[in-house]
Parts: sequence; C-alpha cells; structure tokens
Amino acid sequence: MAGNSQRRNRRTSNKKGATVGSGGKRRRSLEGKGPTPPAEMRKGHAKQRIANARTRQAAKRPVARRGGKGSSELVVGRNPVVEALREGVPANTLYVQQFIDSDDRVREALKLAADRGGIHLMEAPKPELDRMTNGLNHQGVVLQVPPYEYAHPEDLSAAAFDEGEDPLIVALDGVTDPRNLGAVVRSVSAFGGHGVVVPERRAAGMTAGAWKTSAGTAARTPVARATNLTRTLEAYQKAGLTVVGLAADGELELQDVEALDGPLVIVVGSEGKGLSRLVGETCDLRVRIPMPGGAESLNAGVAAGVVLYEAARRRA
Repeated sequence: MAGNSQRRNRRTSNKKGATVGSGGKRRRSLEGKGPTPPAEMRKGHAKQRIANARTRQAAKRPVARRGGKGSSELVVGRNPVVEALREGVPANTLYVQQFIDSDDRVREALKLAADRGGIHLMEAPKPELDRMTNGLNHQGVVLQVPPYEYAHPEDLSAAAFDEGEDPLIVALDGVTDPRNLGAVVRSVSAFGGHGVVVPERRAAGMTAGAWKTSAGTAARTPVARATNLTRTLEAYQKAGLTVVGLAADGELELQDVEALDGPLVIVVGSEGKGLSRLVGETCDLRVRIPMPGGAESLNAGVAAGVVLYEAARRRA
C-alpha cells in the first residue's frame, strides 16, 4: 500500500516533467487558442473564398486618374497681359515693375486682377523681371499662368456614360498651334461634346493662347492628355466608341457616316500632314468633308466644328 501511495504522489506532484493525462505535452501547450475566428478568416472556408474574390474584384475597379499637369507659363507685355485677364485665362500672380510709369493698360491689368480675386499682386525690380522672362520685352508687366491640370482620356468617356449620354470626343493628331486647340475646345463646348484629347508630345497644350481662343469654354470642357494616341484610340474602341478620322482622301463623305449619332471619337490631323499613318490605320472609318468650293483642306478648328455640328444635329 505504501508503494502505491508513493507512486500516486509522484504522478500528481508539481515537479518538472510530464503531467498525468497530458500526452507528454507541457501545461502551456494545453492552453486554448482563443475564440474561433470568423468564417471569412478561416483558411479553406467557403466564405473566405468569397471574401477573397470580392477583394480581387475591388482591386480591378478603375480608379480616378489624371493626365498630369502642364508647365507654368508667363504672359509677357502690357497688351497680352490685359487680353489674358479679360479672357479669363487662369493666373496666380501678376508681377508689376517697381516705379513703373503707369498707363491705362497697367491700371486695367491691376483692376482686372484685383476684381477677379485669387491673383497675387507682386512688385518686382526690373532686373528680376528680366531674369524671369529671359530678357523679353515685358514692359514692366508679367502674368504667371499655373500649370494646366489635364484629365485622363478615360475620364471623358466615363463622364458621358455616367450621364447616360453617348460620348462625343475630339482627338487631335499632330496639331501644334495652341489657337487651333482653343478653337476645337470652343466647338466641342458649343455642340455638347465631352472633351478633347491631345498627345503628350509634339502637340499643342493648354497654354494661355489656347485659353484665350477658347473664349472661356476651357473652364468647363476638359482636355485630356494621352501618352500614346494610338493606344488611347484602341482603348476607346474597346469601350464601344467608333473612331472616325478626317482625311482628304477618306473613303466616305461626312453625310454618309451612320455612326455620328452614337459613341464617337472624331480624330483631326494637322492642316499640312493630316493623320499620321498609325492613327489613320487605327480609325474605324476615314471620312472626308465635301468642299464644293475647291479648298484643299480646313484647319483643325474649322474641320472639327463641321463634324461636331453634324453629329449634334443627328443627336438632337
């Protein structure tokens, strides 16, 4: 009996070693692992697979993107500065030379800037203005235009679809005159279009000259910048838009194009060279504008306006 008692005491003692019923595991190893995790976190559970699938889908959703910013610009000289302020060209600072002989144009520039608000008035010595303008004849007045914030090309079609409308977009290929860009922006605004696309390189951007020609419509008509115009047009095609290129030797005349009342991209080339080869090959249709008067070509602003009018007429 004594031997049995000693064996029982050894089994229940607190000495190091295995505890009876532990299966050879330590006491700490027998502690619980906490509450059972929700089904979405349990490996292999159906709800976890569903949650993972939703996460992957969310990652694929398009996010708001921008087409980048242009560079800041300086408008130099009394008349150009006054004209830019009259036309509502965006500006953040008006520099005026110290001890300048004030005339009507200087006074008007100061008044326009003050009335608009949000434009800083800075007085600067002539050497500083000379340095800023690289020695141009600034006449003591310099206006700083902030960088233009371009849209992303997908923003234009997405905005139209969100409004329940068929996109109407103009893309410019090789147009380098900012005044032509401004004229196109004005036409797009007038005929209910959804924006303009310009290439990132070797093309006109939204400069002060483009703003002035747009007559203020650039404030409500977005301009997007494309890294590669051909790929941008292909993306529009995948989204269901018809890409129509204007060409003097186009296979169809404008009045014969049935796609004008649907989702549409109108591609306008430069006045001299027209559409580039790759862009022309990417277009779904190449269209010519009949000109009974015998003119060889129209500038980009006029050509875009003619086609936009016809598209708007059919959509009315």
